[in-house]
Amino acid sequence: MPSPLLELLRHWGPRWQSELPAARDAMFAAYAALLPPSAPPGVQVHMDLPYGADPRQVLDVYAPSDSAQARPVMVFVHGGGFVRGDKDQGGGLFANVLHEFAALGWLGINVEYRLAPQAAWPAGAEDVRDALQWVHAHAAEHGGDPQRIFLFSHSAACAHCASAVWDERLRPDHQGLPLAGLILASPRVRADLRPENINAAGVAAYFGNDPAQFDDRAPLMHARPDAPPTFVALAQYENPLIDVYALELAHHLAQIHDTHGGPMPRVLQLPDHNHYSVMAQFNTAHNTLGAEIRDWCARVERGEFAARRRG
Repeated sequence: MPSPLLELLRHWGPRWQSELPAARDAMFAAYAALLPPSAPPGVQVHMDLPYGADPRQVLDVYAPSDSAQARPVMVFVHGGGFVRGDKDQGGGLFANVLHEFAALGWLGINVEYRLAPQAAWPAGAEDVRDALQWVHAHAAEHGGDPQRIFLFSHSAACAHCASAVWDERLRPDHQGLPLAGLILASPRVRADLRPENINAAGVAAYFGNDPAQFDDRAPLMHARPDAPPTFVALAQYENPLIDVYALELAHHLAQIHDTHGGPMPRVLQLPDHNHYSVMAQFNTAHNTLGAEIRDWCARVERGEFAARRRG
């Protein structure tokens, strides 16, 4: 990582929670200068393909233009505190994730979904579920392997993705989704209205105002041993409480492995990084998380993170 960028990360990291708007703007400016504005050569982008009837139920397909088939598929879902965000945030953010994977030979899928309060719980998870079913049905048309689909999300979208994978009420026909693995970066997997939670209003808009319902609706409580392997990533400097919930999730998954034989999670904390830079680094020359994810995906495909056989 170049010294000026590292110095910037180390300057704003300890200030991340106390000066969040200024820190976020500084990160946006720094990484926007590093992110290419368009898809890499040899990648075709098919925009706004519908997987549902709502205008936000669309996705973008990033397909390498060579003739290779049965390539792995990375499906990405952006965050935004449940009430905002876009699959192409501007300045290259979020599209950069799919640019990188497609440039390296993956089929990339960038998912949009409905937002609260118009679409409250469990609408976001339902959208992820429906988008994944679309991907499974259409991946081969774009050179992807429907048996090698990985789901990757950031921040609030981790609640939608984890719920779609784990919550029995949301799984289609009470069967697991066609996934090889689940990647949760900076995951908000609990619902809370604590005063230090800067996204408490978004939590209320999506999960409701009744704390008595939060555990029932939050995905952390629905993790299950028959789910695919999970990669949990967090930054050293996170939005308030997200680091706590990420580590709680990792511990909970490890307990499921111990007591029920579920897959042992992979856990990674990125030093110096913050809630924004952990995603903004994709498609730059300084991305450490992307390489770790691809290594983990390869290990998952080799069976290294499989659930433990019983008996």
